[in-house]
Amino acid sequence: MALRHAVLAALLDGEYSGYQLAKGFDIGVANFWHALPQQLYAELAKLETEGLITGREVVQEGRPNKRLFRVTDEGLAEMERFAARAAKPSFIRDDLLVKVQAVDGVAAGPVIEQLTERAEMADAKIELLEKLLVKLRGGAGEDEFLRTGERVGPYLTCLRGLAFERESRDWCRRAAALLSERAAGARGRRRGAASARGDRPPG
Repeated sequence: MALRHAVLAALLDGEYSGYQLAKGFDIGVANFWHALPQQLYAELAKLETEGLITGREVVQEGRPNKRLFRVTDEGLAEMERFAARAAKPSFIRDDLLVKVQAVDGVAAGPVIEQLTERAEMADAKIELLEKLLVKLRGGAGEDEFLRTGERVGPYLTCLRGLAFERESRDWCRRAAALLSERAAGARGRRRGAASARGDRPPG
C-alpha cells in the first residue's frame, strides 16, 4: 500500500486540513500506517496535482488561512481499484524484538527498560483509542453501532489497533518480568558460587 491510499482513506470521513489529517494519523490511522507530517503535506500536494483530491482556501481572521481537502470522484475510483486488489501479507519489523532475540548474549537491563517503556507507551495509546471508539460511537452501544453506524471502517481499524496495543503491552510486561526474574536468579547463583569458593580452605 502506498501512502496515498492511507491519505485517501482518511479523507473519506470528510474535509480536512493538513494539520487535522496529521492529527488523525497520530491517533487513528497510525494503527496501520505511519507517516510524518511533512510526508503527509507532500502527499496532499501530489494527490491534488493528480486530481484525486481537491482543496479549497478557508480565510481565517487573526490566523493564517488554511486549505481543506476532500476526495474527488477520481480519488474514489482509485480507492475502488485499491480495495479490489489482493492484499499483501503483513510483516513485523521491530528492533525491540531483535534485542529480545539477542538478550541471552547481551546485558538484559537495557532491554528490560525498553520493554517496560514500550508497555507504558501501549497503555497511553490504549487510553486514546478507547476514547476515540467512544467518540466514533456517538453515544450508541458498540453492538448497535457496528450494525447501524454510518462509518464502520474507522471503528473496525481502531478495534484492531486496540487489540494490538493490548497484546503488545501484555507481552512486554510478561517478557520484562521474566527477564528480570532470570537476571535476579543469575545474580543469586553467582553470589552462592562466590560464597562457596570463599568457604573452601586454602589449598
